[in-house]
Amino acid sequence: MAADQDDGLWDALGDRTRRAIVECLADGPRAVGELAAVLPVSRPAVSQHLKVLKDAGLVSERADGTRRIYRLEPAAVAALRDQLDTYWRRALSGYTDAVRTVDAAVDPAGATNEQTATDEQTEENR
Repeated sequence: MAADQDDGLWDALGDRTRRAIVECLADGPRAVGELAAVLPVSRPAVSQHLKVLKDAGLVSERADGTRRIYRLEPAAVAALRDQLDTYWRRALSGYTDAVRTVDAAVDPAGATNEQTATDEQTEENR
């Protein structure tokens, strides 16, 4: 997915109601009425939120008689997951680097190298 499309996915998830809709659709396809029955917003509001999610590529719809059935788009969900996995790996790598830096600065007695140097200078000045 292109960067602009990825931004659209995240923008669409910026609303609590849309996240709730995505959560509901994670359990399987549903009609607008089914979603409205479990959400604290009106049916027209659910339709508006679904339009935003559809425009972002997160959901698709199919006709079933007079009803519209919405479902999550697996490719869009996979793109979000890939981005989250990338962010998570970067964060963990940064934390690992920080721990290694701290570990390298600590001598076997548990004092930091700076603290040891300061203590030695203090003793020399006495």
